[in-house]
Amino acid sequence: MPEKKPVSAEEQRRVRQIRRAAIVMALTMVLWMGAQFIGGQMGWPPRFVFLFDLAAIGALVWALVVTYWVWKERRQS
Repeated sequence: MPEKKPVSAEEQRRVRQIRRAAIVMALTMVLWMGAQFIGGQMGWPPRFVFLFDLAAIGALVWALVVTYWVWKERRQS
């Protein structure tokens, strides 16, 4: 079996950032779909449900920015 080379603290930090971004993306989509469903069932006004859309967009943009930063760091090292 090939030996595993030690992982640096910097690489562990990157992995944690990517994992956090992935969790945010997954939870955002689940919560957003749930809010859309509940809003439709309860007859919420569209402008109220639009707040959930904006929150989801914000979370996904944040995850995209974090992913870009990690990708850029990996390319430089």
